[in-house]
Order: sequence, then structure tokens, then C-alpha cells
Amino acid sequence: MPRPALTGTRIRARRNLRGLRQAELARAVGVSPSFLNLIEHNRRKVSPQLLEALAQALAVSADALIEETDGRLIEGARAAAQRSEADLAELERIDEFTGRFPGWAKVLAETQGRVERLERVVESLNDRMTHDPYLGEALHEIISAVTSVQSTASILTDSEEVDPDWQARFHRNIVQDSARLAEGAVALVNYLDTAQSDEAGLAAPLEEVEAWLTRLGFHLPEIEQGRVDADAMVQGQVELASDASRALAQQWITRFAADAAALPLAELTAALDETGLAPEALAARFDVPFDKILRRLALLPETCLRDAGLPPLGLVICDSSGTMVFRRAVEGFRLPRFGGGCPLWPLYQALQRPLVPLRKVLVTAGRLGRRYLTYACAAPVGSLTYDGPVALHATMLVAPLAVGGADTEAEPVPVGASCRTCAQLDCIARREPSILVAGG
Repeated sequence: MPRPALTGTRIRARRNLRGLRQAELARAVGVSPSFLNLIEHNRRKVSPQLLEALAQALAVSADALIEETDGRLIEGARAAAQRSEADLAELERIDEFTGRFPGWAKVLAETQGRVERLERVVESLNDRMTHDPYLGEALHEIISAVTSVQSTASILTDSEEVDPDWQARFHRNIVQDSARLAEGAVALVNYLDTAQSDEAGLAAPLEEVEAWLTRLGFHLPEIEQGRVDADAMVQGQVELASDASRALAQQWITRFAADAAALPLAELTAALDETGLAPEALAARFDVPFDKILRRLALLPETCLRDAGLPPLGLVICDSSGTMVFRRAVEGFRLPRFGGGCPLWPLYQALQRPLVPLRKVLVTAGRLGRRYLTYACAAPVGSLTYDGPVALHATMLVAPLAVGGADTEAEPVPVGASCRTCAQLDCIARREPSILVAGG
């Protein structure tokens, strides 16, 4: 088993702390001083047996000589290199670079992380400025009040003589419009200052529900135990600050409870151990609709997914208009805060083929693209009637794919979160230029 790149650095630090000479430690573990010197300078890998011997000689656990930060440094440095337009021929030596220059590797990884965070902020702010209904209304109200004050003031200034009654009326208008302007400005500032996340605060009942579910890990143990009292479950929840969000949360609780009743946790996890991530097989086994199994899988406890060898799963649900009505994000697969997402997502293609399950491999556009295995299906909501309208909800399950893992041989479809922040310039579904790519 290969050791992380900085294990040698950590061994040398532990030896110095104990006051041991290199020759003494080498003799204790049965290797030559020159070989130990290569290990401590991260030029030789450490076998599991030698690592155990070194840990015992240094009176520490083997885990103390290995940290997950090594992997994060390597991945961060690799991501920074991939972002660069420079020749990547040296990329295969990233382990050696990280081992010999851990300080610089940390700088690279932190810089790469900061760039990714700033890109998310740009995307969030662009999304908000473009689609946030409250922000647009607030700005329109302020502009309207300013325009009214300016017009009234111009009349008073430009007219040499104004009838006293009209003058009084103009003064009242200025006072009223200035009060409206002040109230609108205060409301806008308060709205913008309520930032509680990377997405700059909550603005809609759906986001309040998502914040509540995020805190709970998108899992409600009471549902698994059959104790469903939707009204009691939403009372006193800090995130559910409005009547609208509490009503919406109750609707989702009812839906989750129905899914859990049709797919009991113990039976589903046992089947998941046998089949792996195969929604079509699970739907057939439990005789449930395909979209129901997608929802249930995405809302399983992370411990159950981990035991089945699966990563955390994402879930997106939209209505017939393409507007998202439920979101559970998964790392690396960005979901817009308002409006619709990428038209190439199977989520939207499913709306064109109701009740037909879809399975696609997606890759996020750009040099740092990640692959995801997605399943989607659209199904009617409510009871069907002969003459009544048909409402559809499309559901998409998003599962991260490891490089070289199953299904990666399929040709992936490049997608983004939204056109404005997507680097796929030649996309046939592009609606508007990208703000992240020169010339976009």
C-alpha cells in the first residue's frame, strides 16, 4: 500500500522530537541509515511493515505518521496545474514535488481552493442578480422613488412661480417618495446583510426548507421509526422562519414518509448491498416507481451509503416549467440558486419522455471537469383525469464517479450549472455568453 507523500517529513519530525539520531532509528527498525535518509526526504515509499516498525520505535501510532492532508495537498496542487495553460508534462511528478516542498504545495492548494471559492461566489452573485425576484423588485422600487423625487424637485426648481397649493402638494410628494426610498433602501440592506451561507442568505421558502434539511443531513429519523407528525416536526425550527416554508416542509415530510413506507430502511439497505447503485433493479425488486427509488436513495443516511460503498448522492427535482423545487447538492456538481439549470441535464430531457428512465454520464465543463453518473425520470403529480391538466415532476439522482470507475467508458456529456458560468463555449444549448471565459 503506497504511503502519502509527506510521511517521510513526519517521520523525521517525530524522530527529532524524541531526540533520536538517524542511525539509531535505522538500527532499531532494521534498515540502513542511507535508506532511512531517503525515506525522511520523501524519496522512497514506506511499506506497511516498515511503517509499523517506525511507529513502534517512535512510540506513536502508524496513523500519526499519515494524514489525509497529504492527499488534499496533492489534489490541490494537481488541480492548480490542470487549471494552468502551461505544459503538464511534469504533472506525474506531483507526489515528488509535494513531498520535497510541502510548504509550496500548501500554498498552491490553498490558492486553488480560494480560486474555486471565488468562482462559486461569482456564480452565486450572477445567479442572484439575474434571477432573484425580490432583489429585482427592491431595486425597481428604489429607482422609481429616486426618479419621482428627481422629477418633483425639477419642477420646483425650474418653475419661477408655483401656486402655493401645488407647491404644498409637491412638497408632500417629495416627503412621501423620500420616505419610500429610505424604507426601500433599509429593506434592501437588511436583505443583503442576512448572509448565512456561501449563497448570501436565504430568500425564499424553498431555501429555508433546504437549510433545515441540510442541518439534518437530509434525513429525518422519525420517519424511519414511523412517527410522522409533520406539524410538530416543523415547529420551533430556526431555519423555517415563515409560514410558507413550514407548509412546504410539511409537504416534503409527507412525501418522504410515503417513500420510506414503500421502501423500508432495513430492506432497502440489504438490497443495496447486493445490487449496488442500480435504481432500475431496486425499483423492480420493490415494485415502486423509478422516481420514488431515486428520491429514497438520495435521502438515505450517509452511514448506509458508506456501508454499501457509495458516496453521498445528490438530488434535483423540477416541475414542468423546469424550475427547481428541490435541491440536494453534491460536491463539484453546482446547482443554480434560482431559475433552471443546464438544458442538457437528463432532468430536463426526462420531461420530454414521461415515465421513461434515463441514465447518463455527465462531466462538468472546463479543465477540472468531474464525472457523475445520473439517473432521471419524470412522472405525473397527483391524480390523472381525462380533461384536466397534467403536471410533471422530473427527478434526477447524481452520483460522483471515480476516475477509472464503472461506467466511465461511456461518452460523457459536458454540462454546466448555467450558461453564464459554463466554460463549454460551443454547446448547442447555450442561451447566453459565459462571464468566466475570455471572449465568452
